[in-house]
Amino acid sequence: MSQPYLIRPYLPSDYPAVSRLWEETGMGGAYRGDDEATIARTLAQGGQFLILEADGQVAGTSWLTDDGRRIYLHHFGILPAYQGRGWSHPLLEASLAWVKSKGMQVKLEVHRENHRALRLYRKRGFEPLGGYDVLIIRSMDTL
Repeated sequence: MSQPYLIRPYLPSDYPAVSRLWEETGMGGAYRGDDEATIARTLAQGGQFLILEADGQVAGTSWLTDDGRRIYLHHFGILPAYQGRGWSHPLLEASLAWVKSKGMQVKLEVHRENHRALRLYRKRGFEPLGGYDVLIIRSMDTL
């Protein structure tokens, strides 16, 4: 029996569906700088963006960026209609296989209240980076 999903690289034509998934899951959107141009720039700099496709639509995303020192895992999530099927595991495995091929550490941020994601990441070997707070400036007007 074949898999009910396909994991494949992102295509620019995926962006509208990706944006909807991010909004529906609360992961972000253009207001956070997560737009088509940013995706293209990170891919040109050596990143990877994986799509989990099911029923002909974008059902999951995994965006990996490379800063030359570490790989950062961003916007890893499954569309709510497809959650609970265990599909996050193969998407994470495909993501980590790519990380391993790069030979770098991998880092991510996850909300403390997102217990489902925390279980997934901890089960796969991620550990809290104690003693740190995450700080950000989103608006270029404040620089």
